[in-house]
Amino acid sequence: MKKFLTVYTVLISVFLYAPIFVVVFFSFNSGTSRAVFEGFSMQWYQELFQDELILKSLYYSVVIAVVSAVVSTVIGTMAAIGINKLRGFVKSAYLSVNNIPVVNPDIVTAISMMILFVFVLSHFNGMEMGFTTLLIAHITFNIPYVVLSVLPKLKGMDQNIYDAALDLGCPPVKAFVKVVIPQIMPGIISGMIMAFTLSLDDFVISYFNSGATFQTLPITIYSMTKKPYNLKLNALSTLLFAVVLALMLAVNIKKPAKKKKA
Repeated sequence: MKKFLTVYTVLISVFLYAPIFVVVFFSFNSGTSRAVFEGFSMQWYQELFQDELILKSLYYSVVIAVVSAVVSTVIGTMAAIGINKLRGFVKSAYLSVNNIPVVNPDIVTAISMMILFVFVLSHFNGMEMGFTTLLIAHITFNIPYVVLSVLPKLKGMDQNIYDAALDLGCPPVKAFVKVVIPQIMPGIISGMIMAFTLSLDDFVISYFNSGATFQTLPITIYSMTKKPYNLKLNALSTLLFAVVLALMLAVNIKKPAKKKKA
């Protein structure tokens, strides 16, 4: 049974990671083939860093992801605190409303927001969809995820700590900053990271709400797949995978170090 589980685990790992390793392997191909490795070369990485469209799209994606993550984290944390104070049916109703964007298909959210932006912008001459509309769209669909990340920390927090701070003469705002925020900080950070990742990765909502002159990286990659396949996409995918892998390794190395110190 143990051997079977080992073989099964290996097969699942190969199934999951083999496509990624193929992409990484052929990103160093000196030729243009996606099936025949003609020799080792870094030409696709060189071309990638010389492609102004990809670099500009990456810059737009990072800016949108950072700003939307910060704003949605602030709004989502405040919303979570408000929802946590509610009781009974009202709280259940707010939680249900918050969960609708999470379970709602992206295509429905994307088209709904596009129609709303078109309706609003039609009343302002010369205004078109672009950075602002895309940023609002990303903030909107990120907020529910932040709320869901922060709420469990608020529920698990001992309310008596905050009340004790007030009894000891600490002003409400200062007590909130000094007592509540540190208690729920892991949830806030998790929500911000999730919002950043979802924003950076989003395609459907960005495609419908970015306008004709503003492209994020997923939209640029999609437009490149319509042309003859370019191995620059392999190089780009490899770099993105390397960044994610480095972050995962850093987190996993840091956790054992903390446990050891404790």
